[in-house]
Amino acid sequence: MKYLCLLLFIAASSSVFAADADLHLFAGKHSLVADSDTIIRKRSVSAGVSYGSDVLFFGRTGPVKYPFVTADLIYNTKSGIFLYSSAFKVLGYAPVDEVDVGGGYFYKFSKAFSGSASYTRFFFARDAAQVIKSASSNDINFKNSYDWKYLKTSAVVDYLFGKSNDIFLTVSNSKYWESSWSIFDDQDFLSFNPSFNFILGTQNFVQRYSLDHHFRDEAANISIEYDPRYASRNRRFNMLNYSFKIPVAYNRPHYTFEFSYKYSIPVNVEGVLLNRRESFYNLTFYYVFY
Repeated sequence: MKYLCLLLFIAASSSVFAADADLHLFAGKHSLVADSDTIIRKRSVSAGVSYGSDVLFFGRTGPVKYPFVTADLIYNTKSGIFLYSSAFKVLGYAPVDEVDVGGGYFYKFSKAFSGSASYTRFFFARDAAQVIKSASSNDINFKNSYDWKYLKTSAVVDYLFGKSNDIFLTVSNSKYWESSWSIFDDQDFLSFNPSFNFILGTQNFVQRYSLDHHFRDEAANISIEYDPRYASRNRRFNMLNYSFKIPVAYNRPHYTFEFSYKYSIPVNVEGVLLNRRESFYNLTFYYVFY
């Protein structure tokens, strides 16, 4: 969108939690902001709320479906430094399952080449829903994007560490455009930003999740016993996921309402998760204060 600054988290989307809670953001890289943004250098505060149909963490979902809501707050400075915080609630669980805080820096080498670097700390409630992301508590994120005019390519590197350490590379190719017509008056427009994405990375978080939650025997696809074969395979850097995403946003000068659909195709699924192809839906509302 014209007026919202890009935030990474994952992701994706993830950044990190989004119906694509690409937990990235919540993937981040959770996907904490709408997908049709351009970077501007203006001091602003953005506040938003999101709903996601299920938590997705770097191409993986848990054995239980977790619809969720988030509340996000972002402060952008003219220099490119940004600070943000998010509160995450899985519907039917703790009042607040997770709180994320972080900050980073936007940079722009040219009109076509831009990026950001950020750090995020995840805090989980004691009685929080057992999402896969809980195996990690820190995320260092680097993103670079190049606009080829006909296509925009982004490469995002995430290093997550805590109980388990993993590294991910998320590559996205997208095409953004806006409607040439207005909906209600000359102050609004629609924007579209379809993308094709793929994720490569390690999967140590899968084994850590199994060990932490082996007591959940009601989930038939969580292994009860530790299997070193899984641990060895999870350390490999493999292709994890392909996805297609179609965000459609209604924009006004200070706010945006977006609906997005994502179709996820997991590959090389290891160990305790029996992931399958799945559709995700996300609703996001953001308001920007200048």
